[in-house]
Amino acid sequence: MKKSDIIIALVIGELIALFSFSIFKNLEIEIEWLYWIWPVFMPIFCAVCLWFASVLAKKLAFIWQLAKFVLVGVLNTLIDIGILNFLMLVSGITSGVFYSIFKGFSFIVSVINSYFWNKHWTFGKKQEKTSKEFIQFFAVSLVGFGINVGSASIIVNVIGSQFGLSPEVWGSVGAIGAAFCSMAWNFLGYKFIVFK
Repeated sequence: MKKSDIIIALVIGELIALFSFSIFKNLEIEIEWLYWIWPVFMPIFCAVCLWFASVLAKKLAFIWQLAKFVLVGVLNTLIDIGILNFLMLVSGITSGVFYSIFKGFSFIVSVINSYFWNKHWTFGKKQEKTSKEFIQFFAVSLVGFGINVGSASIIVNVIGSQFGLSPEVWGSVGAIGAAFCSMAWNFLGYKFIVFK
Protein backbone atom coordinates (compact mmCIF):
# COMPACT_ATOMS: atom_id res chain seq x y z
CA MET A 1 0.00 0.00 0.00
CA LYS A 2 1.42 3.34 -1.06
CA LYS A 3 1.35 6.58 0.90
CA SER A 4 -0.94 8.04 -1.77
CA ASP A 5 -3.48 5.25 -1.07
CA ILE A 6 -3.61 6.27 2.60
CA ILE A 7 -4.08 9.93 1.66
CA ILE A 8 -6.83 9.04 -0.81
CA ALA A 9 -8.59 6.88 1.81
CA LEU A 10 -8.44 9.81 4.25
CA VAL A 11 -9.84 12.22 1.65
CA ILE A 12 -12.62 9.81 0.69
CA GLY A 13 -13.44 9.26 4.37
CA GLU A 14 -13.73 13.01 4.92
CA LEU A 15 -15.99 13.39 1.88
CA ILE A 16 -18.16 10.52 3.14
CA ALA A 17 -18.50 12.30 6.48
CA LEU A 18 -19.41 15.62 4.86
CA PHE A 19 -22.05 14.14 2.53
CA SER A 20 -23.55 12.29 5.51
CA PHE A 21 -24.59 15.56 7.14
CA SER A 22 -27.50 16.32 4.78
CA ILE A 23 -28.75 12.76 5.33
CA PHE A 24 -28.53 13.19 9.12
CA LYS A 25 -30.36 16.52 8.88
CA ASN A 26 -33.16 15.23 6.63
CA LEU A 27 -33.64 12.15 8.80
CA GLU A 28 -33.66 14.40 11.87
CA ILE A 29 -30.66 12.72 13.49
CA GLU A 30 -29.74 15.37 16.03
CA ILE A 31 -26.82 13.87 17.94
CA GLU A 32 -24.58 16.87 18.59
CA TRP A 33 -21.36 14.96 19.24
CA LEU A 34 -21.82 13.06 15.96
CA TYR A 35 -21.16 16.24 13.99
CA TRP A 36 -17.79 16.64 15.73
CA ILE A 37 -16.69 13.00 15.83
CA TRP A 38 -17.86 11.82 12.38
CA PRO A 39 -15.41 13.96 10.30
CA VAL A 40 -12.53 12.60 12.40
CA PHE A 41 -13.70 8.98 12.67
CA MET A 42 -14.62 8.32 9.01
CA PRO A 43 -11.23 9.16 7.43
CA ILE A 44 -9.39 7.04 10.00
CA PHE A 45 -11.89 4.20 9.59
CA CYS A 46 -11.52 4.26 5.78
CA ALA A 47 -7.71 4.24 5.99
CA VAL A 48 -7.73 1.32 8.45
CA CYS A 49 -10.15 -0.66 6.25
CA LEU A 50 -7.95 -0.05 3.20
CA TRP A 51 -4.86 -1.13 5.12
CA PHE A 52 -6.68 -4.31 6.21
CA ALA A 53 -7.62 -4.98 2.57
CA SER A 54 -3.98 -4.56 1.55
CA VAL A 55 -3.05 -7.27 4.06
CA LEU A 56 -5.77 -9.61 2.72
CA ALA A 57 -4.68 -8.83 -0.85
CA LYS A 58 -1.37 -10.58 -0.20
CA LYS A 59 -3.36 -13.84 -0.23
CA LEU A 60 -6.11 -12.85 -2.70
CA ALA A 61 -4.93 -10.18 -5.14
CA PHE A 62 -8.40 -9.13 -6.35
CA ILE A 63 -9.26 -7.94 -2.80
CA TRP A 64 -7.17 -4.79 -3.26
CA GLN A 65 -9.06 -3.57 -6.32
CA LEU A 66 -12.40 -4.64 -4.85
CA ALA A 67 -11.66 -2.77 -1.59
CA LYS A 68 -10.88 0.43 -3.49
CA PHE A 69 -14.06 -0.03 -5.56
CA VAL A 70 -16.13 -0.50 -2.40
CA LEU A 71 -14.59 2.60 -0.78
CA VAL A 72 -15.30 4.67 -3.89
CA GLY A 73 -18.75 3.06 -4.07
CA VAL A 74 -19.56 4.11 -0.50
CA LEU A 75 -18.50 7.65 -1.37
CA ASN A 76 -20.63 7.58 -4.54
CA THR A 77 -23.59 6.26 -2.56
CA LEU A 78 -23.21 9.00 0.07
CA ILE A 79 -22.91 11.65 -2.65
CA ASP A 80 -26.03 10.24 -4.33
CA ILE A 81 -28.08 9.95 -1.13
CA GLY A 82 -26.63 13.15 0.36
CA ILE A 83 -27.63 15.27 -2.64
CA LEU A 84 -31.02 13.53 -2.82
CA ASN A 85 -31.66 14.23 0.87
CA PHE A 86 -30.55 17.83 0.47
CA LEU A 87 -32.99 18.31 -2.42
CA MET A 88 -35.81 16.64 -0.46
CA LEU A 89 -34.98 18.76 2.59
CA VAL A 90 -35.01 22.13 0.78
CA SER A 91 -38.02 21.34 -1.44
CA GLY A 92 -40.17 19.26 0.91
CA ILE A 93 -40.80 16.82 -1.98
CA THR A 94 -40.33 13.16 -1.03
CA SER A 95 -42.16 11.25 -3.78
CA GLY A 96 -43.65 11.54 -7.25
CA VAL A 97 -42.10 12.76 -10.48
CA PHE A 98 -39.86 15.31 -8.78
CA TYR A 99 -38.44 12.61 -6.50
CA SER A 100 -37.42 10.71 -9.65
CA ILE A 101 -35.89 13.89 -11.12
CA PHE A 102 -33.99 14.55 -7.87
CA LYS A 103 -32.82 10.92 -7.86
CA GLY A 104 -31.67 11.19 -11.47
CA PHE A 105 -29.69 14.37 -10.75
CA SER A 106 -28.06 12.95 -7.61
CA PHE A 107 -27.14 9.77 -9.48
CA ILE A 108 -25.54 11.71 -12.36
CA VAL A 109 -23.35 13.68 -9.93
CA SER A 110 -22.28 10.46 -8.22
CA VAL A 111 -21.48 8.82 -11.59
CA ILE A 112 -19.20 11.72 -12.54
CA ASN A 113 -17.43 11.27 -9.22
CA SER A 114 -17.28 7.51 -9.83
CA TYR A 115 -15.61 7.95 -13.20
CA PHE A 116 -12.85 10.11 -11.76
CA TRP A 117 -12.02 7.88 -8.78
CA ASN A 118 -12.46 4.54 -10.52
CA LYS A 119 -10.44 5.47 -13.59
CA HIS A 120 -7.51 7.04 -11.79
CA TRP A 121 -7.40 5.11 -8.53
CA THR A 122 -9.46 1.90 -8.40
CA PHE A 123 -8.58 0.54 -11.83
CA GLY A 124 -5.44 2.66 -12.22
CA LYS A 125 -5.94 3.59 -15.86
CA LYS A 126 -3.21 6.17 -16.50
CA GLN A 127 -3.60 6.82 -20.22
CA GLU A 128 -5.56 9.75 -21.54
CA LYS A 129 -9.25 9.22 -22.05
CA THR A 130 -10.35 8.19 -25.49
CA SER A 131 -13.66 8.72 -27.19
CA LYS A 132 -14.18 4.93 -27.14
CA GLU A 133 -13.65 4.85 -23.37
CA PHE A 134 -16.06 7.74 -22.90
CA ILE A 135 -18.73 6.03 -25.03
CA GLN A 136 -18.27 2.80 -23.09
CA PHE A 137 -18.43 4.64 -19.77
CA PHE A 138 -21.55 6.48 -20.91
CA ALA A 139 -23.23 3.23 -22.04
CA VAL A 140 -22.43 1.36 -18.81
CA SER A 141 -23.50 4.39 -16.75
CA LEU A 142 -26.72 4.77 -18.75
CA VAL A 143 -27.70 1.18 -17.93
CA GLY A 144 -26.67 1.80 -14.30
CA PHE A 145 -28.74 4.99 -14.33
CA GLY A 146 -31.79 3.04 -15.47
CA ILE A 147 -31.27 0.37 -12.83
CA ASN A 148 -30.63 2.93 -10.08
CA VAL A 149 -33.36 5.48 -10.79
CA GLY A 150 -35.86 2.81 -11.85
CA SER A 151 -35.45 0.73 -8.72
CA ALA A 152 -35.52 3.82 -6.44
CA SER A 153 -38.68 5.06 -8.16
CA ILE A 154 -40.36 1.66 -7.78
CA ILE A 155 -39.46 1.47 -4.09
CA VAL A 156 -40.67 5.02 -3.36
CA ASN A 157 -43.52 5.58 -5.83
CA VAL A 158 -44.95 2.08 -6.38
CA ILE A 159 -44.26 0.21 -3.14
CA GLY A 160 -44.51 3.35 -1.01
CA SER A 161 -43.52 3.97 2.57
CA GLN A 162 -43.58 0.80 4.70
CA PHE A 163 -43.16 -0.18 8.35
CA GLY A 164 -44.38 3.22 9.58
CA LEU A 165 -41.32 5.02 8.18
CA SER A 166 -41.66 8.69 7.31
CA PRO A 167 -41.57 9.68 3.61
CA GLU A 168 -38.14 11.28 4.16
CA VAL A 169 -36.71 8.07 5.59
CA TRP A 170 -38.44 5.99 2.89
CA GLY A 171 -36.87 8.21 0.21
CA SER A 172 -33.46 7.31 1.60
CA VAL A 173 -34.44 3.63 1.80
CA GLY A 174 -35.31 3.82 -1.91
CA ALA A 175 -31.93 5.36 -2.69
CA ILE A 176 -30.04 2.75 -0.66
CA GLY A 177 -31.98 -0.09 -2.31
CA ALA A 178 -31.19 1.42 -5.71
CA ALA A 179 -27.48 1.62 -4.86
CA PHE A 180 -27.39 -2.11 -4.11
CA CYS A 181 -29.33 -2.90 -7.29
CA SER A 182 -26.88 -1.03 -9.51
CA MET A 183 -23.60 -1.78 -7.67
CA ALA A 184 -22.93 -5.19 -9.23
CA TRP A 185 -23.65 -3.93 -12.74
CA ASN A 186 -21.37 -0.92 -12.26
CA PHE A 187 -18.41 -2.94 -10.96
CA LEU A 188 -18.59 -5.52 -13.73
CA GLY A 189 -19.25 -2.93 -16.44
CA TYR A 190 -16.42 -0.62 -15.36
CA LYS A 191 -13.94 -3.47 -14.79
CA PHE A 192 -14.58 -5.52 -17.93
CA ILE A 193 -15.88 -2.97 -20.43
CA VAL A 194 -14.59 0.52 -19.61
CA PHE A 195 -11.32 0.14 -17.69
CA LYS A 196 -10.28 -3.36 -18.81
